[in-house]
Amino acid sequence: MPTIIVVVGLVLLVVFASRVWVNVLWFQSVGYTKVFSTTLSARVLLFVVAAVLVGGAVALSLSLAYRTRPVYAPVSPEQASLDRYREQVEPLRKLATIVLPVAVGLIAGAATAGRWQTYLLWLHRTPFHVKDPQFGLDVGFFVFTLPFLRLVLGVLTAAVVLSFIAAFVVHYLYGGLRLQGGDQRTTTAARVHLSVLVGIFLLLRGAGYWLDRYSLTTAEHSLARDFTGMTYTDVNAVLPAKLFLAIASIVVGLVVIAAIWLDSWRLPGLGVALLVVCAIVVGGIYPAAVQRFQVKPSESSRERTYIERNIAATRAAYGLDDVDVQEYNAKTSVTSGQLRNDAETVPGIRLLDPALVSDAFRQLEQVRQYYAFPDSLDVDRYVINGKSQDTVVAVREVELDGLATAQRNWVNDHTTYTHGFGVVSAFGNKRETDGKPVFSEGDIPPTGELGEYEPRIYFGEQSPDYSIVGAPKSSAPVELDYPDTSASGQKNNTYTGKGGVSIGSFPRQMAFAIANQEYNILVSDRVNSDSRILFDRKPRDRVEKVAPWLTVDGDPYPAVVDGRVQWILDGYTTTDKYPNAQKSQLGDATADSLTAQTTSVQALANNKINYLRNSVKATVDAYDGTVRLYAWDPTDPVLKTWMKIYPGTVRPVSQISGQLMSHLRYPEDMFKVQRSILAKYHVSDPSAFYGGSDFWSVPDDPTHAGAVDQPPYYLTLQMPDQKGATFSLTSTFIPSGAGTRNVLTAFAAVDANAGDVAGQKRAGYGKLRVLQLPKDTVVSGPGQVQNNFNANPTVSQQLNLLRQGSTKVESGNLLTLPVGGGLLYVQPVYVRGTGTTSYPLLQKVLVSFGDKIGFGDTLDEALDQVFGGNSGATAGDAGAGGGGTSGGTGTGTGGTTNASTDLAKALADAQAAIKDGQAALAKNDFAAYGVAQKALEEALQRAVDADKRVAASGGATATPKPSATPSATSSPSSTASTP
Repeated sequence: MPTIIVVVGLVLLVVFASRVWVNVLWFQSVGYTKVFSTTLSARVLLFVVAAVLVGGAVALSLSLAYRTRPVYAPVSPEQASLDRYREQVEPLRKLATIVLPVAVGLIAGAATAGRWQTYLLWLHRTPFHVKDPQFGLDVGFFVFTLPFLRLVLGVLTAAVVLSFIAAFVVHYLYGGLRLQGGDQRTTTAARVHLSVLVGIFLLLRGAGYWLDRYSLTTAEHSLARDFTGMTYTDVNAVLPAKLFLAIASIVVGLVVIAAIWLDSWRLPGLGVALLVVCAIVVGGIYPAAVQRFQVKPSESSRERTYIERNIAATRAAYGLDDVDVQEYNAKTSVTSGQLRNDAETVPGIRLLDPALVSDAFRQLEQVRQYYAFPDSLDVDRYVINGKSQDTVVAVREVELDGLATAQRNWVNDHTTYTHGFGVVSAFGNKRETDGKPVFSEGDIPPTGELGEYEPRIYFGEQSPDYSIVGAPKSSAPVELDYPDTSASGQKNNTYTGKGGVSIGSFPRQMAFAIANQEYNILVSDRVNSDSRILFDRKPRDRVEKVAPWLTVDGDPYPAVVDGRVQWILDGYTTTDKYPNAQKSQLGDATADSLTAQTTSVQALANNKINYLRNSVKATVDAYDGTVRLYAWDPTDPVLKTWMKIYPGTVRPVSQISGQLMSHLRYPEDMFKVQRSILAKYHVSDPSAFYGGSDFWSVPDDPTHAGAVDQPPYYLTLQMPDQKGATFSLTSTFIPSGAGTRNVLTAFAAVDANAGDVAGQKRAGYGKLRVLQLPKDTVVSGPGQVQNNFNANPTVSQQLNLLRQGSTKVESGNLLTLPVGGGLLYVQPVYVRGTGTTSYPLLQKVLVSFGDKIGFGDTLDEALDQVFGGNSGATAGDAGAGGGGTSGGTGTGTGGTTNASTDLAKALADAQAAIKDGQAALAKNDFAAYGVAQKALEEALQRAVDADKRVAASGGATATPKPSATPSATSSPSSTASTP
């Protein structure tokens, strides 16, 4: 048995040592060894201190209790019943006095080591130079010092409580303490021992009451629908009560310690009993009475001062103290040329929905099954032909799940399919005539508007867990680079970057084989003296590992920067200790329809915070995995503190290159949290805040099933007080509360354009503007607009035409823009065919302004329908949905008659084509079936055009539609095989 234990112990030690060494090698490879060593040192220090303190205290208490036991146990029935327990314990006593303290110490050490951030933040604390209104202390005391004092107090309290339990058990077991019989129930030694421990505990409890006073600044209450901070009752009842209990605990603690010179527990016992009564009366009943009889009858006026504190602290903590709120008397009527002043905004309206077009990217640019794109793409901007263009971008990554089962083996998974290839981008406001995206960059090797860059993606969101790359120059390349037209059908490559860890030596190969539980690393001929292993490859994981103090945004995005593909990530510094600031659940605030339906955009962990800064911009090189951190908000005291802890790991913002600066943007998760706070904290008057009648909420996404928030959208637009259009992040608000109407109450946009190629941070970046609509103005909210679209007879009829042939109509993101003195809604409409290889094609555009609705092949057409034939702005989206133009519109009675005749004939032709298709399918004549489908396409398009002319000339459009089509009919947008 001892041999087995030793062998198991050695195996566990080797595995542990291998993983530690692998971790060290990883940090060395990325140049952040300081992070590993500093973090490990802090953990070890806290572990040792806590383990020695708690374990040592318990060991000392056990030893003292045993050494001072009575020589002869008292004679009593109680002690007689304990004789058998003493006999059983005695053989194991020495072992127990070692094992129990060690076990307790290890548990305490492990728990305390997990609080290493608290210790380091206190050790390197930085003042905020902002004082809280109640105690006049710097905010840094509450953020950095108070948590550490509580940590120290917790460890000391645990040591005393566990020591008391150990002493009580030993004294009782060996007769020093009796629960029954006589006045003399304790020996002098037992009384002294236990009195000292109880006295120390009460002194510590007094210190705890004292610290509780400061913790009231982050206490949570139900006032005004969840309220963080001090209230009237806290200041006028709880605060004095805590002070009284702190003093009382210290006095009683000293009295209990003084009991070592007394022969009785009566005086200490009376003191403890009185303290318990005081804690119940003064600490519980008195504050409850003040709340019930003083505060509740006049709560709004009593809490006014404390609501003001909460509002001011919350706005400061979330960066909302400089929000520009404007009254916006939105127009709901339309006039010809109304959008003329917004000619810079309208042409840049993004019609391509990044959450829908991923399938189009896959079918048109995936190239092979082992490549993949994320479910939701990213929005960025590039200067193309001298003009900044909103683009939808994605990286073509390698995806092992796309390989056939027969291709899945260790060699392929870890040495052949090692990387993706290239960036794919499409214009946000353009589409081909058939609805496909207009790509500005694509193909393999990549071609387009982004210039030359290193296209290989070794570090990405879908990269394999680990890959082994590199080989001597004399060896033939074995990594699949990309498919080509050569005899082998592919071009191979050998990695030459500096990323990953060298595993050319046997000890390193052994360490990684053990850490990954994979013997192939030791025996495969793919592992050689020049091999490197790439692991921990996801950009977010890499940033979190080198900066464990950051909360990293849930949506990294790629950009071509200085000839390399860089993943750009936003890092946040947070705390939940900012005095009087409202606490928020990060996970709830950052969840929306995108996080609900895709894994490529993630909600943050559901931690509570009440302070948030986008303090760091980070990049991860897609080729070599290099991680760089930049101090984006160098004034942030939390960031300053972490930079003291890990000096040299965060670079100054001046080192951001011009190209990188031009791709930085305002982060989505930051904006999501801010809008959730702003929904309440736009209210500045305490009485109105208490009433809550003017609170807002983020509307549900009308294009998504279920009650989930509409995500914010990146758009290039011009707010009313801006001189020109700029890249922005936007959101809308509706009234809060169940049963309220889905009308728009406000529109928010933050300037998301960080800088330009000159490398200078824009002065306007991060400026948050809110357009608040008057309460007597009724502008439909997103939900109402979507319902209006769906219920409109003309729109419904044309959508039904698009659904012919078992096609599916999909609504794109519903965008809101403040143009024309009002609010314009724009929504792209996609049509998707049947089959696994189908993808959505942009066919129509819906717009709404006031109570007017436009539905056209292009944004221009839809806008002109709303604004009487002349919107005043040229949208400029390329192509016409469905593969044709709408043609001229008839005028007068003759025009209506001609159009109606054309519509009736087109529908009749469509019906005939459907019957021809059914007949062809019955005969398995697929050639004839294809001819019928082309005829159906042409007839449906003529029907749509004729219907539009009827509507434009004021005629009726209630013409009978074709009968049901066979389920096997393919749509014009389907790329599925014909059955």
